[in-house]
Amino acid sequence: MIGGPIADMRVTMLDVDDPAQAQAADAFVLDHPDSTPFHRTAWLRAITQATGHRALLLAAVAPSGEIRGLLPLHHIKSRLFGQALVSSGFAVDGGLLVQDDRAIAPLADAARQMAMDRRKAPLELRGGPAPGGDWHVREGQYLGFVRPIASDEEAELLAIPRKHRAELRKALANPSLSVETGRSARLIREHYRIYATSVRNLGTPVFSARLFRAVLDNFGDDADLLVVRNGKRPVSAVLTLYHRGHVMPYWGGGIAQARQLRSNELMYFRLMGHGRALGMTHFDFGRSKVGSGQAAWKKSFGFEPTPRLYHEWSATGAKRDVNPTSAKYQRRVDLWKKLPLPVANLLGPMISRGLG
Repeated sequence: MIGGPIADMRVTMLDVDDPAQAQAADAFVLDHPDSTPFHRTAWLRAITQATGHRALLLAAVAPSGEIRGLLPLHHIKSRLFGQALVSSGFAVDGGLLVQDDRAIAPLADAARQMAMDRRKAPLELRGGPAPGGDWHVREGQYLGFVRPIASDEEAELLAIPRKHRAELRKALANPSLSVETGRSARLIREHYRIYATSVRNLGTPVFSARLFRAVLDNFGDDADLLVVRNGKRPVSAVLTLYHRGHVMPYWGGGIAQARQLRSNELMYFRLMGHGRALGMTHFDFGRSKVGSGQAAWKKSFGFEPTPRLYHEWSATGAKRDVNPTSAKYQRRVDLWKKLPLPVANLLGPMISRGLG
């Protein structure tokens, strides 16, 4: 910690729909080296617009009026999974974002009080500095994967370990595979069909198409889609966020044929090149569960894992369990994989809305 409490520091709630307040918050976020797309008011608005979960943006403000710290929260409410205050909703990161460590305690205290006022909802902070005190640190569950984008395509290829590079070269040599980036209505439809198929095959309820549209609308040029086609058929697709020089593929997947075609390898490699052309400097592969096949796949692509720490607090000791690998959900996951896609797409958004 740096010294004692700042005299007269106050914590206030910012309105993400107020242009002046949103601009002030985003200026703080975009200037902060540890910020993520999930601290931006664009994310907070998109989640609220698509799911109805209220955005609650806490700001620690110095006597000068300068913002010294932010804590973005969503109040997730679900009949199936209970309620929680989450930073940030539907994100893999977020948590406290402070310019001065002395802003941590006031923001954490305000969040706890907010949780008490909302029928003792548990608090979940995904990343950021530890609040300290009686907060529980959840570790050993997730890994993050980030590395610099290489200077050119050949250097990018050489940054990929030999075995995985050989698989990628097969996709690069396939004349039937093509790539398109953009934000058109056609790309939105193609991405959703592929993503919905991919997550159904994993046994996970798909999000509403409204969520993807809301993120694209709110992020503007800082989000787009990339689709890989085999001939005319879309086989892999990803929605990507761009933030402070980082390319973050966030919602992506492929149909069953993607593995044989190595179209996912091609998708992420071309996305690295797309990011380079946009002036991005780092590729953030997001989080994966420790010991998962997804984590192993990212490592084989040349990314070294780093632990992700989450922080939790509950007045009652109760916690939400929304982990699909939890034993209590395993039978439901197995059944979900067998659902016809139209049925999964109909039911999925009603369930996934409560996962947050």
